Amino acid sequence: MGIIVGFGNIGGTSAKDLQLTFGTKISEQEELSSPYLPAEWYTQSGIQLTWPHAGTDWVHILKEVQECYARIATEIAKRELLLIVTPEPDKVRKQLKGTINIDNVRFAECDTNDTWARDHGFITLLDGKAPRLLDFTFNGWGLKFPSDLDNQINRCIINSKTLNGRYVNCLDFVLEGGSIDSDGVGTVLTTSQCLLSPNRNDHMNKIEIEEYLRSVLHLQRVLWIDHGYLNGDDTDSHIDTLARFCSPTSIAYVKCDDKDDEHYDELKAMEEQLKGFRTLDGDPYTLYPLPFPYKIQNDFERLPATYANFLIMNEAVLYPTYNQPETDKQAGEVLKTAFPNREIIPLDCLPLITQHGSLHCITMQFPEGVIR
Repeated sequence: MGIIVGFGNIGGTSAKDLQLTFGTKISEQEELSSPYLPAEWYTQSGIQLTWPHAGTDWVHILKEVQECYARIATEIAKRELLLIVTPEPDKVRKQLKGTINIDNVRFAECDTNDTWARDHGFITLLDGKAPRLLDFTFNGWGLKFPSDLDNQINRCIINSKTLNGRYVNCLDFVLEGGSIDSDGVGTVLTTSQCLLSPNRNDHMNKIEIEEYLRSVLHLQRVLWIDHGYLNGDDTDSHIDTLARFCSPTSIAYVKCDDKDDEHYDELKAMEEQLKGFRTLDGDPYTLYPLPFPYKIQNDFERLPATYANFLIMNEAVLYPTYNQPETDKQAGEVLKTAFPNREIIPLDCLPLITQHGSLHCITMQFPEGVIR
């Protein structure tokens, strides 16, 4: 069937451009028609980090978290270009001097509230040789935190001339990159708890939101996960903390085996739902269960640590560890199986989880040809 969603002209895109046909089966090898939303494993030009500074919530552990960012930045810049967004580029250059391949680093000087690039960053569609840089509204995960500066970062980056591509204004819709995960051939995973939560797009129902996503992101379908509660999670169950595509036919997901853990029932229900999903060709997905970290708690609450918050790069997968040797190692072994042709690199992300996020949350990848 064809769908035309009833919203105005977006970045010069006509209603004709937004009319799609759904139901066509696509194999992993078959090339998609443009435009399309690439998977994270599509060949990348590089990664964005938005750097922590004294004006962010990291101020109480700023040195520790900047050292964590520097370790992640070093691993990225060994392999790809790195775009660092910061109001203090000279300070960051000084912090990284002698530890990083600075030739692979680009800077965009922008004021920021916080550092979660996955959620305020561009979502990129591939459209022949002219990528589309989609700028959605970021509103602090449903108006929970200030986001006025973060919501302007993408326009600031465009003005910095560090990216190739056509800016597309999608600011009439609230969407965080961590809330969707693409298989690259027309399917995204998401959670109903996040996309249907109040203070995001509550003027739209589930059908309207799905039709909007299918049209704007040029999808064949949306797979909704209805379970996956994590204590301490500010995002209303972002998919990138729960389940991730590893290929068009496989999914890594968080599995809890401890029946006494408060998350057991929800994660078991999520597992059963994943078992019921089918690929576009009608086959069950290959599922890779990731271990659930032992309880990590601050003075007030449990923190939402998971190993699903990994970052796929061209030749590597960076994954978070939490000073839990047994589960950290188990997670790495699962990812080696899921990504046999990539180097699997553990990175200590205990500082990040203190602010309820992890490695994938602080990064945003750009496909080949986007970062200059």
